[in-house]
Amino acid sequence: MDAKTIVVLEGDDTGQELLDEALRVLAPDVVGVELEFLRYDLSLENRRATANAVVYEAAAAIREVGMGLKAATITPEGADDVGSPNRILREEIGGKVIVRTGRRIPGVVPLGGVHAPISIVRMAVGDAYGAKEWREGEGDDEVALRTERIERRICRAVAEYSFRLAERTGAKVFGGPKYTVSPVYEGMLKEEMDAAAARHEDVVYEPQLIDATFALLVAASGEPLVIPALNRDGDILSDLVLPLFGSIAGSESLLIAFDEDYAPRALMAEAAHGTAPSLKGKNVANPMAMILAAAALLAHGDNDEAQRAARAVREACLEAVAQGIRTADLSGHASTTEFTDEVSSRVRAKLDVWASL
Repeated sequence: MDAKTIVVLEGDDTGQELLDEALRVLAPDVVGVELEFLRYDLSLENRRATANAVVYEAAAAIREVGMGLKAATITPEGADDVGSPNRILREEIGGKVIVRTGRRIPGVVPLGGVHAPISIVRMAVGDAYGAKEWREGEGDDEVALRTERIERRICRAVAEYSFRLAERTGAKVFGGPKYTVSPVYEGMLKEEMDAAAARHEDVVYEPQLIDATFALLVAASGEPLVIPALNRDGDILSDLVLPLFGSIAGSESLLIAFDEDYAPRALMAEAAHGTAPSLKGKNVANPMAMILAAAALLAHGDNDEAQRAARAVREACLEAVAQGIRTADLSGHASTTEFTDEVSSRVRAKLDVWASL
């Protein structure tokens, strides 16, 4: 992946507005990289109009190009409606893992002892999501049943990516499933975690049961962590871990598909937040998570210029906040566009200085 072409998945409400801000930062005169954007309208209106055909088209484009940047979208509640585009995208792109990283934002007080980054690496498919469910019996004798499924190849992808991520970032692989209660089902992920640990002997490995993982997180020592998880466990963990940093504004979400050697072959990045319809049109929402999602795409490419730009964007975001340029959610007074302008200015300055060194 050379990160030169990005599939842009447009969304709904404030989600679309923040995507537009992220694209402003990706302009060639800001990041110094000529990028091509292939746009697909995934707004609820267009998904309904095309009966989700546009979602399948966007997924096919990401499979071909390797990079996608998605705005937050609305998932309607009706059973007969178009449903969640995320489910379709995960399946059609061939995504194996979802990675969400919580990180400290300068000036924002985290909870407990948390200050180093924590990444949740969870299954993107299977487990409790998409399980077959049914009920039998009547009255007090009625029972609900569910058939869940996980695959070894998905377990291996979660485990291997977790250890490779920990290797790159100097983190510890921590946590795991409740394999003592479920040695056959959840034990499959634990087996793959142990196997990955044997392949990556230099990575610190501290397996924990999922309940102990939750308990220990709130008393964390502050070291960077990577936590492999089943699909639902990881979903819940993300909802706990990201707010531990005082805000989810510094967190992006990555859907990753792999080649046969578990190297990323396709990525879709998005912010970890939703569409925030109440903020639409008010120019007050925080674009940082969406901008960081864009930077994550550049960082995963093989292009040196793109990787340098990714670092500049990340540093610019956090430095701007550290120096008081903050939107209202971070107790500041900057508007959405003012924050983006500040980040863009800082990115230009950084790249200019780095080029002269």
